[in-house]
Amino acid sequence: MFRKLPKLLVILLGSLLAINVLQAYFTELIYDEAYYWYYAQNMSWGYFDHPPMVALLVKISSLFFDGELGVRFMSCILSVGTFIILWLLIDNPKKKDYIAPFFVFGFSMTLINAYGFFTLPDTPLVFFTCAFLLCYKNFIKNPTYGLSIILGLLIAALMYSKYHAFLVIFFVILSNIKLAVNKYAWIAVVVALLCYTPHFIWLYDHDFVSIKYHISERPNGAYQFEKYTLGFFVNLLAILGFTFPWVYKALYKTKATDLFTKALLYLTYGFILFFFISSFNRRIQTQWVIIISIPLFIMAYNYMLNNENARKWIYRMAIINCIILAVLRVGLIYKPLFPIYYETHGNKLWVNNLKSQIGDIPVVFENSYRYAPMYAFYTGNKSFSLNNIFYRQNQYTIDSTESSVQNQKVLYASKYFKKGELKYNRINGTSVYGNYIDNFKSYRKLRCSIKEDIDSLNTNTQLTLQVYNPYKEDVSLRELKFAIGYLDPYKKVKEVIPILPMAVNKESLFLKTKDTTNFTFKLPIPKMDKPSYLKISISENGLIYGINSTNMKLN
Repeated sequence: MFRKLPKLLVILLGSLLAINVLQAYFTELIYDEAYYWYYAQNMSWGYFDHPPMVALLVKISSLFFDGELGVRFMSCILSVGTFIILWLLIDNPKKKDYIAPFFVFGFSMTLINAYGFFTLPDTPLVFFTCAFLLCYKNFIKNPTYGLSIILGLLIAALMYSKYHAFLVIFFVILSNIKLAVNKYAWIAVVVALLCYTPHFIWLYDHDFVSIKYHISERPNGAYQFEKYTLGFFVNLLAILGFTFPWVYKALYKTKATDLFTKALLYLTYGFILFFFISSFNRRIQTQWVIIISIPLFIMAYNYMLNNENARKWIYRMAIINCIILAVLRVGLIYKPLFPIYYETHGNKLWVNNLKSQIGDIPVVFENSYRYAPMYAFYTGNKSFSLNNIFYRQNQYTIDSTESSVQNQKVLYASKYFKKGELKYNRINGTSVYGNYIDNFKSYRKLRCSIKEDIDSLNTNTQLTLQVYNPYKEDVSLRELKFAIGYLDPYKKVKEVIPILPMAVNKESLFLKTKDTTNFTFKLPIPKMDKPSYLKISISENGLIYGINSTNMKLN
């Protein structure tokens, strides 16, 4: 493959790899990367927030390097692979005369630049989208059994990267409905489903926790035009930087003259329309629309090759983008060059500050799937995120990390503490207090449900509370307190009211291991007006109430 690439492009790609490797080595992890590093410490076919591809990248990287590069090395490799595939996706023979504009334009795209060294789920999503489009381009020209199998593998790889990869597949199929009667396309579908079966099994075994969270459990907020819809349009500009006027003009000028170009158009307009509609319901994060960078690049570069004025201006604006991005990239390492505090600044400092005070004692961080893995990454010590009712579920909710800190002396660090036995400072100016617990015990995996359907907030009806104990030992009821959390329409907890459920079996003193215990109770009267949801919560040994049930709709 490299023999077919122009020498200048190979040199530029080699330089890109070197730059990204150096950046990956010298830049401290961001919190999401630490979280995905934590994924990779226990490889699985699925995780709470995402499919397992990002964890696999971290795992492979760790086979070659330690530290930050041991998290990011494969991202550096995939970045070069993305540029190579983009080059192969351009058919215009003029491209060999404009190698520098190709590279500079690609490097100028903000998130494609960032995901050249950061390891996030969008990193493999971008790479496998490019690979999928290249395979699809060849498939529609001459479908074969071999291409069908490769296409199926790439579809599975896309879905193993991030769930909204489904949109990539959907819009490409929508652009070519005849695929529905194409036997080679169905072979690709079968191969993809077979490859994705382990993740389907994982979802089933975990009660589809990821799907439920993303669709129905995630908290939201009241609609704000500036934050939601206007913010979405700002994101469409941010992913392109100063090149956006000419890139979107190229999109407008591009016509569906063949099936592949039609797929690019459907992919771009489909994503824009989907997330525009979604913006009336929730805030759209910038990386959610990164996929359109790929078809936009292909269409805009083809437009550049045939339009001298567009080529001149996109090249000029791309250079400005690159200069800004270069300064920001240095600023990720050297804080004075970055305009604001960012996640790559000062993590080693606060981690070492805390470790110097407590040694090897495990740390339980309340409500932080961000700080817990960051501390573990830079110290090698045990840490755990204890999630309470005011936070969200995450990987710490469903894996076995809780057991690693049970019945031990731990430091319990919480933003709710106004004072404590020790204090450590973060570089953003915040201080966090911690207190020691000599014998830490938590039971956040206890699962609660209400047997009866709750159609309305009837405080006179006696209900049956069912509590399942998944632990290997009985749990004493003396250690537990129960409460009802009332939520607003946006699934944010607004009120927590203690309850005193009575065991149906009056002699029950324990929640039996691997068994369900039934209680009776009546709903408490909330002070808030017309709560939309409720959830059941348990406090163990004086800890803040946890997340022990799904959100239950109230009519």
